[in-house]
Amino acid sequence: MPSTSKIAFVTIGQTPRVDLVPEMIAEISVGLPDGRIAFQEFGVLDGMSPAELDAMRARDGEYSFATRLQSGEEIVTSKARTEEKLNALLRRIDGEGFDIVVLLCTGTRIEPLANTLVIEAQRIVDSTVEALAASARKLGVILPLERQVKDFAERHVLPGKPHLVSASPYAGDDIGERAKQLEGCDLVVMHCMGYSAAMHEAVCDAIDTPVLLSRRLVAGVVRQML
Repeated sequence: MPSTSKIAFVTIGQTPRVDLVPEMIAEISVGLPDGRIAFQEFGVLDGMSPAELDAMRARDGEYSFATRLQSGEEIVTSKARTEEKLNALLRRIDGEGFDIVVLLCTGTRIEPLANTLVIEAQRIVDSTVEALAASARKLGVILPLERQVKDFAERHVLPGKPHLVSASPYAGDDIGERAKQLEGCDLVVMHCMGYSAAMHEAVCDAIDTPVLLSRRLVAGVVRQML
């Protein structure tokens, strides 16, 4: 890597992700000299009008994502329409000279880029959980939306039959209270990049179980690449 690494953080919502990127940068840059990292944020929903945002919302029966608008409001978008625009955004970023693209969503499927390495949160989180959960008697997973609980098995391949609960990181849900449903699991994964360190602490306070935070897993991989 060059003396200054240029990182593109890409969200399926709107930027800046003040709830996410500063926390990740703090973890990635511990012990690194000033100027070692330069970064820029990009959002699939950036610059959209209210009508354009409405067109992105998930309809009944569609696979969906929960993400954040610049205002902090939650929006539930169509997986298909979001991924179409995400791939177009990534193709544009691919020509802008970044060393790494970090995709801030644990659910997307993307096309490979010609010039830039992409760190896919989805693959990192699922692969890590699969490895750790191979011997777990009971795996717990926390997801943003109840509708994602219903279609989780179609979108993710994890050992056994995970115990799933929903708690939005954007809508003010009491994540600690929801996590109590996972008491007795051998391992719990907070399966959304929107879950913060404070939310992780709330879950750890609520249940006596090892808990994995998606953004920390991804930040650890990025750090090792610098």
